[in-house]
Amino acid sequence: MTKSDYIHFWKTSAEKDWEVAQNLFEKKNYPQFLFFGHLALEKLLKAHWVKDNQEDFPPRIHNLNRLSEDTRLVLSPEDLAFLDKMNDFQLEGRYPDYQFKIYQLCTPVYTEEILKEVKRLVVWLTNQLP
Repeated sequence: MTKSDYIHFWKTSAEKDWEVAQNLFEKKNYPQFLFFGHLALEKLLKAHWVKDNQEDFPPRIHNLNRLSEDTRLVLSPEDLAFLDKMNDFQLEGRYPDYQFKIYQLCTPVYTEEILKEVKRLVVWLTNQLP
């Protein structure tokens, strides 16, 4: 596979996860939406990581801020703070005992605000890729 193929792999996978995230939001499965929203951002950042590094395999990590550090992306302090916030949902989405904690947090209003920010970043990150 070429570098372009790897970037395409991560980008396409992120698009599929973003579609799932939006479906979960529409069905009011908010904790699961947050997990898939994180996953879409993670995969787009991994596409950028591949684009901006010599290697074709990004690190096997889930931390959005750490992934972004090894790219040429210029993120605002607000975007970095939002990525840090989204990091919470990759762990909580994986383990049922953590999910219970976020069920109380995930009101429709709170989750809709997250949706808007994730959507904005998904569009921006996608537009920065070849």
